[in-house]
Amino acid sequence: MDLSYVLTLLVFFPVLGMVVLAFIPNTQEKTIKLVGFLATLPTLLLSLAVYFHYLAGKSLEDFSVMKHWIQFGGFGEMDKNFFAVHYELGLDGFSMIMVLLTSIIATLAAVASIHIKKEWKGYFMLFLLLEVGMLGVFAAENLILFFIFFEITLIPMFFLIGKWGYFEKERAAYSFLIYNGLGSAVLLIVIMVLFARTGTSNIDVLAQIVNNPDQQMMAPISDTMKFGLLFALLVAFGVKLPIFPLHTWMLRVHVQAPPSIVMLHSGILLKIGAFGLIRFGMGIFPEQFKTLGLLLAILGVINLLYGAFLAFVQKDFKMVLAYSSISHMGIVLIGLGAMNEAGIQGAIFQVVSHGLISALLFFLVSVFYERTDTTLLENLGGIAKGMPIAAGFLLAGAMASLGLPGMSGFVSEFMAFLGLFEEMPWVAAVGAIGIIMTAVYLLRAVLGITFGKSHREFTGITDLRKVEWVPVITLMALIVLIGVYPSVLSEPLKTTLDAIMLGLGG
Repeated sequence: MDLSYVLTLLVFFPVLGMVVLAFIPNTQEKTIKLVGFLATLPTLLLSLAVYFHYLAGKSLEDFSVMKHWIQFGGFGEMDKNFFAVHYELGLDGFSMIMVLLTSIIATLAAVASIHIKKEWKGYFMLFLLLEVGMLGVFAAENLILFFIFFEITLIPMFFLIGKWGYFEKERAAYSFLIYNGLGSAVLLIVIMVLFARTGTSNIDVLAQIVNNPDQQMMAPISDTMKFGLLFALLVAFGVKLPIFPLHTWMLRVHVQAPPSIVMLHSGILLKIGAFGLIRFGMGIFPEQFKTLGLLLAILGVINLLYGAFLAFVQKDFKMVLAYSSISHMGIVLIGLGAMNEAGIQGAIFQVVSHGLISALLFFLVSVFYERTDTTLLENLGGIAKGMPIAAGFLLAGAMASLGLPGMSGFVSEFMAFLGLFEEMPWVAAVGAIGIIMTAVYLLRAVLGITFGKSHREFTGITDLRKVEWVPVITLMALIVLIGVYPSVLSEPLKTTLDAIMLGLGG
């Protein structure tokens, strides 16, 4: 049975939703919201089908597709793959997990979009275009196609922040565009250099050519150039992750963008940075990447401590979560810096875990803001009196974020630090302070919101509505599932980790 069409359908099905929305009158709010939500479901169902296909013991190569697309210059007579860009989609264990995570959070963010108050048609059309870009980034099998999908994510995000955000939304949107645009420019330079020197943009073929001096190249790539290209990749994806001090744009986005979009941004878009470092940095330049171990570990500890200490002094809950994201991305860098299987597996687990936890917490932020018109900690004090169920899930989400055993955050943090303690115990010991600070700032914020001194009466507000239960229950169940049964992630990642360790010489 030919399954090569599945990935194309999976990535581009939201476009059909955009077409349907284009013909619906602007005034039909309920219909627009329903179509916007339903358009995310086929992608979710297809990604689940791919995951269960893999669990059944079948190969992910069944879904790979390659079609001739663009041929540059007159090299077609020599070799049809030389200086050619193909339409290539495919999956390995890591990218399959990321596609599944994207489709789940996109569907739940569509549910969270019930709190959007205006111009729903334009909102959902941009929302679905953003989903196409995110799915394409993780499914692309060559660098040029990856870059195209990467750029597709920037356009809708800019408008979603600038149009549907809060008080300083325009500043946040332009800050997002400038920082990510500069990161994209650096990434494009790397891609063009590799393409010009090797004649291919296929990721697997690039890895073979760059790491095998006997392979045919248009021009050789020296070790110095390889290190320079890797460092450029670190900057390009470091903006996206983000790595301190390239993080200020992300704070504005987390605070000013609508929470449903922050669910996607924090849950998925930040993870493109980690995905790029692992897939391209480790995959294409493994020898050079090994030399960055100490640098990545130190940058990770800086991210972890910086985010944790600044989260502790914030008065706005969205700012607490924004700095928390910076801190938790430090754990990804710590895991990668360890350069061993435990650390890298912990980094990938942290990518998935933080995606789920941050999506849950920002959804709850949207619920509280919709009821109270505030996200200031002092103004939300004592909200458990009026919203005990939502407050309970907020506390559970915070426990997952600070690494409570039995939840996904514990597994990822434990493995990342286990890997780093094996290689650099003194760096890991300093980083462990950040784990303590995480518990301090999260408990301070969450306990202040739920049981703190009340500055207003919350007895008249409604708790979680029926439709709001869906994202909360789904995300909480996945967080607990990964915490209790980590094999749901570790099994698909085994092949990917084996390939990475082989490249690193481990």
